[in-house]
Order: sequence, then structure tokens, then C-alpha cells
Amino acid sequence: MQYPNTVKAVRGTLLDISEIGSDLVSIENNLRYIKDGLLIIHQGKIAFAGEWEDGRDSLPESLRICDYRGKLIVPGFIDTHIHYPQMEIVGAYGEQLLEWLNTYTFPTEMKYGDKRYAKEMAGLFVKELLKNGTTTAMVFCSVHPESVDALFEVCDQRNMRMIAGKVMMDRNAPDELLDTPQSSYDDSRRLLKKWHKRNRLLYAITPRFAPTSSPEQLEKAMALREEFPDAYVQTHLSENTDEIEWVKSLFPERNGYLDVYDHYRLTGERSVYAHCIHLEEQEWQVMAETGSSVAFCPTSNMYLGSGLFNYPKAVKDNVRVGMATDVGAGTSFNMFQTLNEAYKVVQLQQQKLSALEGFYRATLGGAHSLYLDDKIGNFAIGKEADFVVLDPMATQVQQLRWDNSTTLSEKLFVLMTLGDDRNIYRTYVDGTMVYSCTR
Repeated sequence: MQYPNTVKAVRGTLLDISEIGSDLVSIENNLRYIKDGLLIIHQGKIAFAGEWEDGRDSLPESLRICDYRGKLIVPGFIDTHIHYPQMEIVGAYGEQLLEWLNTYTFPTEMKYGDKRYAKEMAGLFVKELLKNGTTTAMVFCSVHPESVDALFEVCDQRNMRMIAGKVMMDRNAPDELLDTPQSSYDDSRRLLKKWHKRNRLLYAITPRFAPTSSPEQLEKAMALREEFPDAYVQTHLSENTDEIEWVKSLFPERNGYLDVYDHYRLTGERSVYAHCIHLEEQEWQVMAETGSSVAFCPTSNMYLGSGLFNYPKAVKDNVRVGMATDVGAGTSFNMFQTLNEAYKVVQLQQQKLSALEGFYRATLGGAHSLYLDDKIGNFAIGKEADFVVLDPMATQVQQLRWDNSTTLSEKLFVLMTLGDDRNIYRTYVDGTMVYSCTR
């Protein structure tokens, strides 16, 4: 076929996972690596992904081709849990979860009721995502509706595929950050109606975590989920042992932490739980049976001393898992650095996380965990054209290791362990370049 003059064309080495079966054994069989590849983008969607020689003759003669030979072109990275108001407290010193919230997080989030300030920080936040090759994220805003409007306005300008929500929090936090069951419902409902499915934006019902929501507020979250069944739910689960004991004391009638959320019908498809470090056996079963997802936050879990996520157990039980930076407890926006720490977490459990599996979790696996694998995550025809151009040899040490690596898996592992934002050469959203490395 002959494509119209409105298409865009990108040439370079294509790398994605074309599909995945019911287990991770099929990743290697479904890896697509095209050394001299061509992407054709039409109206923000993938129209062709294949060999340059197979697609070149279908391009209009006058079309300018973005030539990235020598670079890797991969699907955009997907971050399944991050707090945009917390980017300004990355690297805060010396606390574990509950003290960290009170010492650093809550005082910072108080500023996000100021729409002008929130908009400025949202702009910086999105720029940092794109600089690190992240094209989709699931984001906690603050308790203020203004913080949600600010973020969605910035993302909508770039037509990003973004999920976010207003924190619901009516107890066990400073008075300046508390809403009420009714106000949290009213504000969240208004934001849902305004933003959910507007262009590429999606809304997440966002109780911060069980200790900061009363039973009455969780009932309101349940009402929102029932009224908007295609909306997302995001919250935290079993991050810290003291947190778990606190939940049990606040909800003695429930059979553990996850049972609080399950009771209020907040588990299920498009429900994403950050951390899940200390799950009990029946909780793993509920996660798998309900199709709920885990956001694996290795840099955050190590930084706050929370524990080691049982990744091998999640894989064995076929629980959906996406990678997550969890900025600000997490210490980097960068997915390579996040995968580097994930590898160490798994190593400490006497298991291995391969480069191909890590690449899957950061792309198609992240999309799968968010129930978006029909829209993003690889270069399948008709999917949204979010992708990253990587320079795999951005530093001297990377080039040295890349040159003496013999297999694709080994080269990807070097990128996974030594990579950072310097490897992000270009970032594209909706088929449009939104970040370009200036070095």
C-alpha cells in the first residue's frame, strides 16, 4: 500500500515484545528485534513496524525520514506508581514509611492547593518523565482537586496516556490535608466526569491507604467504583510491617490488610496496589483471583527499608506486575535504574531477573498490569505511537561493555544495570517528539 503524505517515518533498530502468553517462558520467543527497522506512524498510531526494505517503497517520496540507525527504538516506558507532588522531596533523609510521611510528605503536599504552584510542578514532573523515556504513568496527586486539574492539563497538552487521581484522606493526617467522605466523593466524581477518557487521560479513584481513610470514606470510594466501573483504583498495600499492624488495629473486623480493600470492592481489574511486600498467602490468592495488579517499587522499598517484594511468588501465582519508581520515596525517575534495583531485590531472594523479563515489565508487562496492553506496550499495528529512541552507548563504560557483550540479552542487561537518563536520546508521545537529548 502507499501511505499518505501525513504519515511519519522513523528508521532504526526496533525492539519490542510482540505478545506474551500465560507465562513468562514465551518472552524470548516473542521478542522482535529488527536491526534495520522502520516505524510508520499515522494519526498517532502505529501503521507499520518491520524491516526497512519491506516498508520503504510504501513511503511518499517527499517524506522526511527520522534516521536513528545505530540507536534502539523501544516502546515507551510505563511507570505504574509515582507521586508527582513528592518529586521535590526525593532523597529526603533517614525515615521509614510512617515517619517519612509525617516528616516530609505531608508538609510538602500542603502546597498543592495553590493551582499556580501545582501547575508549575506538574510541568517539571512531566518533563522529568519524558526525559527518562516514561510515556505513561499512574500518578498520585495530592488531596487538592487543583493538583489533579494541573497535572491533567499539562498531560492533555501533549496528548499523553496518563492515569491520575485526587488523594482521598479523611483521618490520621494534618488537618490541612484532610477532606471528608462526602467532599472526597464530590471532588473525585467531578474530576472523573471532567477527565476520565478525555483524549488519552484516565482517572484513578485514590484512597491514599487504609489508615488515612475511614470506613465511611472507603464506602464512598466503593460508590465511585460502582458508578464508574471502568475507572481505575490506586492505593498502597503492605509496604511496612508497622503499617500492617496499624491497619489491623483500625479495622479489627477485617481479615487482614487486603481484606479491607476487598470488602469495599476496591480489588479487581484496573486496581493497582503499590508495594505488596508483606502479603500473606490468602492475600496472594485474592490478588490473583480478582485480577488486581502490583506496582513493584524496588528503589523505594530499599530506600525506606520496607523489605523485599516477593517477585518470584508473584510470577508463580500469575499476579499482574508492573514496574514503578514511586518518586519521592523512590530515588529515580529512570526505568533502567529501577530495573537495576529490581534485579538486586530478586537476587537477594536467590532468584534472577533477566534483562528480557525486565524489559517486558517496563513495557508490555506494565501495559498488561494496567489493562492497557490493547493500546500501548509494543509496536503492534494500531497501537498508540509512544516510543523511545535509546543511545545504548551514552557513556564510555557503557560502550566498553556493549562492545564486549556478545548476545542481545547481554547487551540489554548492560543497559538495564548501567543505564540512566543519558541513554534517552528521543522520546515520542502520540507520534510526536516531546524530548530530545541536547548533549
